Amino acid sequence: MDAAVLAQMLDEIFDHAVVHHGYTNYMRDYEVIVYTAADPSTGVAPSHLRYLFRYCVEARCETSVSAEIWRVSLDDRLIDYETGVGLDGYVWGVKWHSLYPGAELLPESEATRRWSTALGIDFHEVRIETNAHNVTLLFSDLQVSELPAGYAPFVTE
Repeated sequence: MDAAVLAQMLDEIFDHAVVHHGYTNYMRDYEVIVYTAADPSTGVAPSHLRYLFRYCVEARCETSVSAEIWRVSLDDRLIDYETGVGLDGYVWGVKWHSLYPGAELLPESEATRRWSTALGIDFHEVRIETNAHNVTLLFSDLQVSELPAGYAPFVTE
């Protein structure tokens, strides 16, 4: 996958909302579900986009919430918007994270070179930063598609 094309695909979701991320139910690829919305005056309808990071050999997720905020955000009422909205702390129950500062393609690394050599295909590393999680992925290809209403990535069949 061309690095310039990949970088452009990542730029297109800047400052939108991540509503889900994790490995797919077949556990090879990593998906990031992004809710995109434009100013209503543009007439552009909101949509859910699936960013499918194919052949994902490494996924690291860490909090971007400070320890001080975590300390006041342990109350289980904060995992539900209705019960958490009036409390001090991070309201986990909003069920989305702002894609800010966003997603970026990282420079070639020892890990990307090692996997590229081992499998004979190009590998890339991406860092996705939100207001709650930072995710770093090592993968080979990215596919973006619009999702149908009702898509539930966590359902197994």
